[in-house]
Amino acid sequence: MSTTQNERLRGLLEPLVHAKDLDLEEIELSRAGRRGLLRVIVDSDQGVELDACAELSRVISEKLDETDVMGEGEYVLEVSSPGADRPLTEARHYVRATGRLVKLQLTPEAGGGELVTRILAVDESGLDTEVPGVKGRKATARRVEFAEIAKARVEIEFNRKDKKEEEA
Repeated sequence: MSTTQNERLRGLLEPLVHAKDLDLEEIELSRAGRRGLLRVIVDSDQGVELDACAELSRVISEKLDETDVMGEGEYVLEVSSPGADRPLTEARHYVRATGRLVKLQLTPEAGGGELVTRILAVDESGLDTEVPGVKGRKATARRVEFAEIAKARVEIEFNRKDKKEEEA
């Protein structure tokens, strides 16, 4: 049974990432001119700091140098956290987005269309959310099952008040 380069990389890198208490979200392998580009995306419930990415990059680089998984050619290694616009695809992504505004593309079975809502809680089957009120109307609670979600992304909020500001 042959394994792809991506599968070999995942098998090699996953233990290194987990040893740093991070989740390996994605491995991207592409060409950048004559060089290969290996992009490793990591995350955690607490987020990922720049120092953690730098340290993990050193560890991964050393491990890759010990193996032939990248072949003989030159490559560039990038280790980073996911961007704000990354899709929410795993239950842990929704947990990390609790309290945030998200845009959900609903499946045709769920009526289709888009729903912008704030995640209040996440369980094994779906989300408890609050749909913001429009033009002075009150927010409304809404349950969304994972099976009803075709796509999801966090919405960036520039003017949201911090909870401490709201309590003052």
